[in-house]
Amino acid sequence: MTATGTAAPREHTVPVADGVDLWARESGDPAGSPVLLVMGAASSGVLWPDALVARLGRRHRVVVFDHRDTGRSTRAVDRAPYELRDLATDAVRVLDHLGIERAHVVGMSMGGLLTQLLMLDHPQRVLSATLFCTGALSGAPGREDLPGPHPDLLALWGRLGETRDEDAELEFRVEHWQALAGTAIPFPREEVLALERRAIAHGGPADASSATAHARAGTSGLDRGAELADVRVPTLVVEAPEDPAYPPPTAQHLAAAVPGARLVRVPGMGHALPAAVLAPLADAVEEHLDAVDTAPS
Repeated sequence: MTATGTAAPREHTVPVADGVDLWARESGDPAGSPVLLVMGAASSGVLWPDALVARLGRRHRVVVFDHRDTGRSTRAVDRAPYELRDLATDAVRVLDHLGIERAHVVGMSMGGLLTQLLMLDHPQRVLSATLFCTGALSGAPGREDLPGPHPDLLALWGRLGETRDEDAELEFRVEHWQALAGTAIPFPREEVLALERRAIAHGGPADASSATAHARAGTSGLDRGAELADVRVPTLVVEAPEDPAYPPPTAQHLAAAVPGARLVRVPGMGHALPAAVLAPLADAVEEHLDAVDTAPS
C-alpha cells in the first residue's frame, strides 16, 4: 500500500464461459468505491490511458479488462460464437470474480452499449453509469433519424480484416485513430504509436480474425432502446463533439433517452482519448461519481 492509499495493480484470470477466460486488472484505492471501465469493440483494456486510470484510482478501486477476442483474453468467436450481449454478461462475471457487489460503470463506444444493457438487466450492480462516444441502443425513439458514421471511417472499417505485418498494422492503427480523433485537436501521432505498441506487447501480434471478431458476433437482443425510459441508474453522458462514429446530436439523443441523465460536453473530443481531453473528461467523471457516492442512500 502506498502513502496515498493506492495498492499495487493485481491481475486476474476470470472464467466467463466454458473454455473462455478474460484478463482483468484492478488498481487504485482498494477501499474506494469500485469503477469498472468497459472498452469498445476490438479494443483491449490497456487502451484506457494510464493517466485516466491513475486519476480515478486516487479515490476508487479501478478495474479494466479485456473483452473476449482482445488482449490476453480467450480468442473465442470462431470456435465458440457468441452474441454481443454476452459481453455485457462477461462484465458481471468480472464483478462477481472480484467480489464487487456494485460498481460505477464507465463505457466507451461499444462499451457504452454494453453498459446500457447492464443498466437494463443488472441495475442492482450499477452504482452509476458514464457513457461516451456511443449512442442509445436501437429502438430508442428517434434513433433511426440520427446521422451514421462518417464515410471515411466506414471505409477504414472495411479494411480491419486485412492481414498486415506489424509495421503495416501499426501504421493502419495510427491512420484509424487519426480518423476517429477528429480535427479540432492536433493529432498526437507519437502518443498513439506508444499506446498501440503497448497493446501489441500486451496481447501479442496483430490478428486479423480478432480485429473483426466483435463485428462478426451476433446482434440479437440489442433492440432495447425504448426500455431506457425506465432506467433509474444515475447517468452521465459525455458529448464528444468531434466524434465521427457517433456524431452530434447522438449524445444529446442518448441523454434524453435516459431519465435524469446529465449531459456534459468536452470541447474538441473525438472518438479517442488523447492526453489533451483527459483532464476535462476526468473532471466530469469524478464529479459524477462523487455526487453518487455522497448522495443519501
